Amino acid sequence: MILKQPQLQAYNGIHIAGIEGKRFDIEIQNGRFTSVAEAGSKHVETEEPQQKLWISPGIIDLHTHLAWTDFDHADQLNRDSREVEVMQAEAFAATLRTGVTTARDAGGILPSTIRHLVKYYQQPLRVQTSSEMLGAADAKGVKHLEQRLNEIYATGAGWIKIMATGGLGAPTEKVTEPNFSEEEFAFIVRHAHANHKKVLVHTWGGVTIDWSIRAGVESIEHGMFLTWDQAGRLAESGVAFVPTTSIYRIAADPKGVLALNPVICERAARAADAHATAIGYAKRAGIRLGFGTDYATPSLHGYNLQEFDTLFDYGLSRAEAWKSATQDAAEILGSGHELGRIAEGYIADAVIYAADPYQAQNAGQLRKSIISVVTGAQESDLLQIN
Repeated sequence: MILKQPQLQAYNGIHIAGIEGKRFDIEIQNGRFTSVAEAGSKHVETEEPQQKLWISPGIIDLHTHLAWTDFDHADQLNRDSREVEVMQAEAFAATLRTGVTTARDAGGILPSTIRHLVKYYQQPLRVQTSSEMLGAADAKGVKHLEQRLNEIYATGAGWIKIMATGGLGAPTEKVTEPNFSEEEFAFIVRHAHANHKKVLVHTWGGVTIDWSIRAGVESIEHGMFLTWDQAGRLAESGVAFVPTTSIYRIAADPKGVLALNPVICERAARAADAHATAIGYAKRAGIRLGFGTDYATPSLHGYNLQEFDTLFDYGLSRAEAWKSATQDAAEILGSGHELGRIAEGYIADAVIYAADPYQAQNAGQLRKSIISVVTGAQESDLLQIN
């Protein structure tokens, strides 16, 4: 159940995920937490076990692709525009049902599309967007890049995405080679920041991580070939790392939901193996990690919580993984003052569970324990996409 912008809602004696041994009385008015107070001991002692509920902040997915309906974009082009629209609306709905209340679309969807889906399909998902992506085809010098950047700004996007290296489509030996010159890369970041836009960088590793640190981008994405030296400098710089680990394990399975060809599966398996090392470096260095899935098809939308399973497997504690999906993710978005916490004055984006989410054995069990998803956003706020 999606509880939209509650005018008045109260939860008495509820657990806050991650806080042991305490329960809270929580009140929501006009879509914001107005009171979060520890419950009295008398209420706690008399509560029946079957009445126990848990609450967590709404999950924030920092790297998704809500507009895409097919892994191969040529297949999407063959679909009727109405069919694509309906599938995009279902991607919003599925994402909300799994507890994700805020997403950063990492390329593919326009703010105008988001406004349409929010208004006409009544899907109260908060989305920040980067609209189009700057890739190898744009490596034509700063004059061309300035024109392309201005085109992206005109869409209303708040983020600029740089495809700094290749990905699954690139040969293994070339996957960390830069798509841009250092001059072009630095120009993009400088121009974006001068126009009050944030920058996320798709990079599998190599020198483009160094460029990202020097340029002061907001986040790097994927980064599975991150080195220990780079991890230390990334932590010092404050640049966030959004690894998107689960998608590579999914892509590596030739019999999985994506059913990719063996060459792509092999590349994905290599990336997944490297990710475990990169996450270890990031944890030891103290890098700010952000939760992101890179999910982009109907077979994946709504299963965003699978990212937790991979992060746990790669060495993050439950507290660290949940922080990457709530408080730290909100700060990466620049919304840490009003999202990502169960606290007075914050927007009431939250997930209500029938069991302790920190004790769930896997994403499937966690998803099944969701009773309702609360979103405090007003429609007028959701229509102001950036």
